[in-house]
Amino acid sequence: MNQQAIKIEGMSCASCVGRVERALAAVPGVDTASVNLATEMARVESAQPVDLAVLVQAIDKAGYQGIPVVPDAVANAPASAHARGLPGPRDGYAVLLAALLSLPLVLPMLMELAGVHWMLDGRIQFLLATPVQFWLGARFYRAGWLAVRARSGNMDLLVALGTSAAYGLSVYQLLAGRGAMPHLYFEASAVVITLVLLGKWLEARAKRQTASAIRALQVLRPESARVRRGTQDIDVPIAAVRVGDMVVVRPGERVAVDGVVMEGASHVDEALITGESLPVARHGGDHVTGGAINGEGLLLVRVTAVGAESTLARIIRLVEDAQAAKAPVQHLVDRVSAVFVPVVLVLAASTLAGWWLFSGDMELAIINAVAVLVIACPCALGLATPAAIMAGTGVAARYGILIKDAEALELAHRITTVAFDKTGTLTEGKPSLAALEPVPGVASARLLQLAAAIQRGSEHALARAVVDAAAKDADSIPLSASDVAALPGRGIAASVDGRRMVLGSTRLMQERGIDMSALEARAGELERRGHTISWLADVDDKQLSGLLAFGDRVKPQARAAVQALHALNIHTVLFTGDNQGSADAVGKELGIERVTANMLPADKAAAIAALKHEHACIAMVGDGINDAPALAAADVGIAMSSGTDVAMHAAGITLMRGDPALVAAAISISRRSYSKIRQNLFWAFIYNLVGIPLAAFGLLNPMVAGAAMALSSVSVISNALLLRRWTPEHAKGQP
Repeated sequence: MNQQAIKIEGMSCASCVGRVERALAAVPGVDTASVNLATEMARVESAQPVDLAVLVQAIDKAGYQGIPVVPDAVANAPASAHARGLPGPRDGYAVLLAALLSLPLVLPMLMELAGVHWMLDGRIQFLLATPVQFWLGARFYRAGWLAVRARSGNMDLLVALGTSAAYGLSVYQLLAGRGAMPHLYFEASAVVITLVLLGKWLEARAKRQTASAIRALQVLRPESARVRRGTQDIDVPIAAVRVGDMVVVRPGERVAVDGVVMEGASHVDEALITGESLPVARHGGDHVTGGAINGEGLLLVRVTAVGAESTLARIIRLVEDAQAAKAPVQHLVDRVSAVFVPVVLVLAASTLAGWWLFSGDMELAIINAVAVLVIACPCALGLATPAAIMAGTGVAARYGILIKDAEALELAHRITTVAFDKTGTLTEGKPSLAALEPVPGVASARLLQLAAAIQRGSEHALARAVVDAAAKDADSIPLSASDVAALPGRGIAASVDGRRMVLGSTRLMQERGIDMSALEARAGELERRGHTISWLADVDDKQLSGLLAFGDRVKPQARAAVQALHALNIHTVLFTGDNQGSADAVGKELGIERVTANMLPADKAAAIAALKHEHACIAMVGDGINDAPALAAADVGIAMSSGTDVAMHAAGITLMRGDPALVAAAISISRRSYSKIRQNLFWAFIYNLVGIPLAAFGLLNPMVAGAAMALSSVSVISNALLLRRWTPEHAKGQP
């Protein structure tokens, strides 16, 4: 599926979102179109790329301005204030000028409260209100006219109609006045426009704060790198760095690229990337991430990824995608918004007709209809969900929790059961060879030689342990293997010295008809100690050669992580391809309620499907290729970034460091975010349900209605911004 992003300018409320989505969805070739009001971004999905010019033309025809986003071309370019959704200087000046022109119009009302009766001349009121109405308020007329042309409605149309009615009535009263000072409403039209402009300016400022996580990550992008060319170190633009280059990172500098340390040792601060509060040690052979800050040592780093493929670029894309995505609950809001403006126009017309017919006072009827038009704004509805999503995903990223999409964030609050993989997830994933047990007639050195030959080309953690052990054994002579074939979830097969050999699990031996009785008692003893067992056998004559036992330490944070989930009333289970004895030992140590061992990748996925029938919402936590089917099958997949790219691709949430405590933290921020979404939607709906009837029954002055409308959007975003104060339980008290 092809994805394209387009920046949208000119949207003001949830009705605008629906109109842009319908315009994009009508373009031939477009499968789905999703528009986010908070980020002002449209995401278009299609089987084949659709011409951006056609998409932009559809947006323009709907009454808005579309700006194609080309990530690779602008990845390192600083965004303009407008492009970042920030209030520009002109917006601030417009608010200030509108306030200065409106203040004299309101002053008589304020003086009236102090007992001073004074009225500004009607002609001066006209001169003050006219530039506010038609110059500073021109944006409402433009956007409202475009909405009418598109046979739709939006907030701007409501404001334009309401203020024009108040202004027009005032002009009529002024021209038709006979002697006595007529009752004018210039202050109502001018103040409403001023308050709406102020509300939009404050709203833009608040949007900037919700997007602070993206900006913090973008600041980490270095502009240049010091590349070693021969015997010289040369500063070059980051775009000129290539994979394989040697980059010099001095003490105190920011690491410019992803790479592997070739020389030197230091401590590296990765707090803004992984959420790790303390610097981590890095030396020869260790991986470093672009954007991290080097500590006390000089490092020579070989580049492994640049540009869009770097870890930092991928993190930024993930956070941007999550913030631009639309949560499932937002679809209800979109359906309401689609009919909101037409309903409000009918209500305003009914208010006008009702007051005119029953009171005979056309002036009063117009003012009450104006109040209905002004207070009924769908802005708060449109911002309620995306503002909370932006704030939630942003603060989660700060602590090393990358949420791929809004659906994952919303679903995670419902999680009732968490299924863990064992190796690399709850254990350190760095097993060591604890024991070698050959059958009679086979030497230990021979057993190690054969196992190392078979495993030499594998990246599996157990394979590395075998190869490392063989390298340390001075008596072990390296052998070569051919026809190596991985057996997913079971082990590996290869030919060594002309013999076909298999190395793997008990299930693999049973499938190949290998008799393990000679070492079963010893294997049981090792398993009860928590060791993982691999068997080596000769397939040609179906003879067992021996077993290898591996030890892998449980992560220090694992027990606290499981306890944190239990404190949230979440059940825990352990799914592993390891033997039952080793799995039971880990489960008992960590307090996990249910343990299932000897599982193939398909078994894990099937077990997740079975759990869905027992519990409401299931999360799977894993890090390996063999976990990918289960991660995809779960309601919410949670992958460790220390694992494989396949696992991270299948998961909805990625933990930027291998700390299982982040699982409870991810669920916690989801619960907090969803709570904010519900609060925002409640207040947005209540605001309209209460405000519109009050305005229709003449209980709201248009100026009060304008202030309330402006306040509604700002309050929704401000409530979402409270999420930025969230801190995971395990991180409280840390520096």
